[in-house]
Amino acid sequence: MKRLKDFVSFKFREKASVFLTELHPAEDKEARNSLMLAVRKRDYDATHHCSAWREGVPVIAYGSDDDGEPAGTAGAPMLKVLEGQGITDVLAICVRWYGGTKLGTGGLVRAYTEGLQGAISEGWRQNLFEEVCETVKGIIEVSTEMAHLPFTILGGFKNAEILGQDFDKSVSILTFRIPTEERQEMEQAWRERSRGGIIEWQN
Repeated sequence: MKRLKDFVSFKFREKASVFLTELHPAEDKEARNSLMLAVRKRDYDATHHCSAWREGVPVIAYGSDDDGEPAGTAGAPMLKVLEGQGITDVLAICVRWYGGTKLGTGGLVRAYTEGLQGAISEGWRQNLFEEVCETVKGIIEVSTEMAHLPFTILGGFKNAEILGQDFDKSVSILTFRIPTEERQEMEQAWRERSRGGIIEWQN
């Protein structure tokens, strides 16, 4: 999965219509709304402000908006490109200035797809993408006498991240995060060392 580090754009003309596609890092709804508002205000004279977005690692939410274009001809193909490229925590906006010549549904799909592909290619050219690892959160509860054991085992997983430790009477509660691909190995290691202990997993 990939995440965008900085803003990037791509502009082209198709049968007198001008398409400006922008990719913005955006990790939540508040960031997306703020960006959309700014772009609409800046390009107030544009005919359409179509968009697509994905959020989370792993992806927990996504969406698109045709903004007046025929249904499924703008936002949906843009979202499909983001999914195919595995890009997350991103907002893609394609601003269109209509030039007087209709493109038809097929032409619109191609144009919005081309715009986003162009912006992504420009992002790669500028080295603006970084790989992000899909992770899962785990919770281990043990007696306080065994509180050291989860730390010992997690020490063997170099990509593990300790999120916190709490105590409830005689119980130690450790929360951590590891790459999803290491979940099974961690489960096995904990089961063997704790003699049958279990891990509660959360996204």
